[in-house]
Amino acid sequence: MKVSVGSDHRGIKQRSAIVEAVNGCGHEAIDFGTHSEESVDYPDIVAPVARSVADRQCDRGILICGTGIGVSMAANKIHGIRAAVCHDLRTARLSRQHNNANVLCMPADTLSGEQMKEIIELWLSEDFEGGRHERRVNKIHDLEMQPQND
Repeated sequence: MKVSVGSDHRGIKQRSAIVEAVNGCGHEAIDFGTHSEESVDYPDIVAPVARSVADRQCDRGILICGTGIGVSMAANKIHGIRAAVCHDLRTARLSRQHNNANVLCMPADTLSGEQMKEIIELWLSEDFEGGRHERRVNKIHDLEMQPQND
């Protein structure tokens, strides 16, 4: 599996551990940066990560910012992305099993590199359960397709 990875400046310290965790699980990490502690606008990092998943160049994506919220909001603007903020093993498991999340977003401010590694290992190994959840995920997709009323 190819996994695109990106972080803003607040997640840079954990990002290298994330890349190692992905590769350590036998997958290929594609690192989209940032590569500096200088302040960067997270949408600039999110866009190539999310688009690589939406365009099927990568199978899944992982994004990190201070809270995980900003990268999640930005990623979910890309058609076909189901980004989930996960802060523990339970939310990571359910984001895959029930929501078929294809982008994992994590908070650099509250998770250690080791905690992120555990979440990633679980998230990459979980499958979508389908069934009643398939109907719900399809409804999310349908929302993307509906024109907005002015």
